[in-house]
Amino acid sequence: MDIKKLTAKEKLRLVCGKDFWHTEDFGGKIPQITVADGPVGLRVVKARVADGTETAYPAIPYPSVQLLANTWNRNCAREMGAALADDCLEKGVDILLAPGVNIKRTPLCGRNFEYFSEDPLLAGEMAKAYICGLQENGAGACLKHFCCNNLEYDRLHQSSDVDERTLREIYYLPFEIACEAKPVSVMCSYNRINGTYGAEYKKGFTVLREEFGFGGAVFSDWSAVRDRTASLKAGLDIEMPFCEENYQKLCRDYEDGKIAEAELDACAERVLTLISRCKTMREGKKSCCSEAERRRIAQDIAAEGMVLLKNDGVLPLAAGVRLAVAGCYAQPSDMGMLRGAGAAAVNREGETFDVPDCLTKRGYSVAFEPAFSYDGVDSFHQDARRAVQLAAGSDVSILCVGLGEKFERESADRETLRLPLVQERAILASAAVAPTVVVVFAGAAVDMSAWADKVSAILFAGYPGAGGDEALASILSGENNPCGRLSESFPFSLADCPASQEEGVSVGVTRYREGLDVGYRHYFTHHIPVLFAFGHGLSYASFVYRNFTAEAEEDGVSILLDVCNTSDRAGKEVVEVYVRECAPVVYRPDRELKAFDKVFVEDGGSRQVAFRLGRRAFAHWSAAEDGWRVSDGVYEILIGASSEDIRLIRKVRVEDGNFSLMPL
Repeated sequence: MDIKKLTAKEKLRLVCGKDFWHTEDFGGKIPQITVADGPVGLRVVKARVADGTETAYPAIPYPSVQLLANTWNRNCAREMGAALADDCLEKGVDILLAPGVNIKRTPLCGRNFEYFSEDPLLAGEMAKAYICGLQENGAGACLKHFCCNNLEYDRLHQSSDVDERTLREIYYLPFEIACEAKPVSVMCSYNRINGTYGAEYKKGFTVLREEFGFGGAVFSDWSAVRDRTASLKAGLDIEMPFCEENYQKLCRDYEDGKIAEAELDACAERVLTLISRCKTMREGKKSCCSEAERRRIAQDIAAEGMVLLKNDGVLPLAAGVRLAVAGCYAQPSDMGMLRGAGAAAVNREGETFDVPDCLTKRGYSVAFEPAFSYDGVDSFHQDARRAVQLAAGSDVSILCVGLGEKFERESADRETLRLPLVQERAILASAAVAPTVVVVFAGAAVDMSAWADKVSAILFAGYPGAGGDEALASILSGENNPCGRLSESFPFSLADCPASQEEGVSVGVTRYREGLDVGYRHYFTHHIPVLFAFGHGLSYASFVYRNFTAEAEEDGVSILLDVCNTSDRAGKEVVEVYVRECAPVVYRPDRELKAFDKVFVEDGGSRQVAFRLGRRAFAHWSAAEDGWRVSDGVYEILIGASSEDIRLIRKVRVEDGNFSLMPL
């Protein structure tokens, strides 16, 4: 529709949502856009009552975004986006309010299960693939939350105080990369950024549009707008949901001349463009996959994202071993144990999850005891002592522990990194009488320091979604070779995390004092040991890297290497490329991820892997020059299987902006 055909009153109404989930359509005069949560399964609301409680239709649950990130596989992200697009088509949803690329600054953030990583490159690349999968198949994406929404505490008011360089290198970067996929929309954050509310963040919206190439519309987060006039003038296009008070004030301000016609037209035009783009995107599109195929995709992603953190050889399980399986997470009566709460919570009505049954079907003798529930023991239905007795009489004890919606949820942060005491006690008791495999269902890092050295194996299963029990059993039994890698560091304790303490900070302000030192950047640079490093993950296969060659080019370096499988099992390996400036002129973390790839290698075979590191891979944001700068000097290219498991190193010199390889 031509914006000239709209009256001023209609344009003012257009930039305010129609209701909770739709844009204004003026009674059918223009098409309506329907939006819905969430990133790991549709949350289409069928009922909403006065107290805000909602009931959503049942939907296919996919693995948590954090577990998706642990695949380090762009194809998995694209497949999940495509499957979600099919769900959207079937339910009449035009825009999925996802994905979220907020950085995991602190492991306590209640929504970390919704976010990809502590690393901006990994987060951005996975989100870009996810968005492509969605939008190529008919559903629009809403990239969120822009920006610096890195905790849930007082999120509607607190200010994230961040210096410009840290914004550029850490918190803007995943949005910049994801914008390469041309998302139809971006959602602002609730919090303030350096004192300015996310809905009024004109500087950031300008960067999105003029530097990152974002050509879509900016949504508010729900009820994030305090002043509709200020947010419109900043470039926020749609306020959601409709708020009568804000709308009436917007109309008065327009009549009083506080809003220029050009400002209103710019936002209204972007809304009309959004409507047109979404309808064109859906045109002629039909579901590509059946529901059964989408469930298979969810199960395959779960299997690829589960991370084997420790293994003394007990896994894969030998045929015929007697198993004791314990923990309520193995056969949950409440499916909320296998998800976080909030906008990403999927109605899993009718879903089942039964690890003992999946193992029994694979020929194992299994005895099961629920043992505990969340953070206590229901004595009428659970017997902690019996679980230990079963473990003592088994060949291998498998203990399923975790968190869930009681601990990880929107609007609140976790209080501790540790599992509930009852679960830690169960782990220690089992490990004292039998070889114990601990399976952890959680959406973020867990402090395992009290028990990690006592058990035989640890498998981080995340929140695995539909078919997650089968995915887990396939890894335990050896049908699937584990190939997940951690997308965040697992510290020994919360005290090791630089963002864990906000002592001396005034209420309402969070100072990002650690700057660039987020996650592994902090731990490695400052020689702080971690329990499990960023990028870590074990396999039943073994790999070596050989034949590393590099070639300097005008604006970067090209790399080739061979990944060789030296075992008798086929498997997937993640190759991670880090860059380190040896004698920087400004502060640089010791190493930063600049490229990655995941490759399948047959047993005894090899695969060549190629990377190209452009000029940006060596650059830092110069506050003095207000732009990206590559300093002259010596750089190391580090290639490894994790941030701490570096296998190959090559030095590069930059002189007068030109790249050259240094002699070996």
